[in-house]
Amino acid sequence: MSTGVGGRRSQASVPDLVGRARAGEARAVARLISLVEDESPLLREVMAGLAPYTGNAQIVGITGPPGVGKSTSTNALVAALRAKDQRVGVLAVDPSSPFSGGALLGDRVRMQDHALDTEVYIRSMASRGHLGGLAWTTPQALRVLDAAGCDIVLIETVGVGQSEVEIAGLADTTLVLTAPGMGDGIQAAKAGILEIGDVFVVNKADRDGADQVRRDLRNMIALAERGEDAWRPPIVQTVAQTGQGVDEVVEKIEEHRAWMESTGELDRRRVRRARDEIEAIAVTALRRRWGNVHERTELDALAEKVVAGASDPYAAADSLLATYTD
Repeated sequence: MSTGVGGRRSQASVPDLVGRARAGEARAVARLISLVEDESPLLREVMAGLAPYTGNAQIVGITGPPGVGKSTSTNALVAALRAKDQRVGVLAVDPSSPFSGGALLGDRVRMQDHALDTEVYIRSMASRGHLGGLAWTTPQALRVLDAAGCDIVLIETVGVGQSEVEIAGLADTTLVLTAPGMGDGIQAAKAGILEIGDVFVVNKADRDGADQVRRDLRNMIALAERGEDAWRPPIVQTVAQTGQGVDEVVEKIEEHRAWMESTGELDRRRVRRARDEIEAIAVTALRRRWGNVHERTELDALAEKVVAGASDPYAAADSLLATYTD
């Protein structure tokens, strides 16, 4: 019999939770994601139970600097996708509370338009200080929503600007949002963000300067070196507050999915994503082993040898790996 999970209100087993989540029960989905965020000892059983049902949802990342309207755009995209009868999951990664570690902004509050829709699941996750704009448990939370039958999952990142390039490693399609009046019209496209965008969205297009932002983006995209058959990122102007242009964004997401499937890029991205996920889990486990043994005295001793010139960092690392991977 599987170990029970849940508090006083629920003693469901992991297989039972997985079955209920597959049936679209929001409470079961919420419980599974909570197990992910809490790094529960049951997490291995959860992931094993979900594995046969994953790989169907399209993962769309939404990124860009603070103030461009990511939450409003996410809300508008959910409405447009529901109009196409899509089951939608949303992971809104918020800055963490310095006291509780929990999500600070609470995007669920800002997306009340969809609160009663049983075909929409919205979850705020805390970044917990992670600088890539994502929580490190996001890949496992994505698996929960994928297995729960979502056709598309939107990931809205914290909004920390240039460090948000991490989203490209997690999403099938990455939307980069910009807006006029941000000081530098192409600030969001600098330092790597330009390279990760599959679709660029100039939001707040009813403001002065939107056309200039679009021209600047077009010029910068044209400078990037791409192969003859490479995807050419489109630029869409929107007013997310009113829904203007959002249907076109959905069309571009669908076009990008079709291109990825026809070229094999979708499989390549997903294999790369799984590889990175495996590596992150292994490295985290290894660090915990080091931290649990004699307050890392072995590591301290190796560090002292390196400082004294009696060893080098590579030899010390080999010694550490040999000690804790046997």
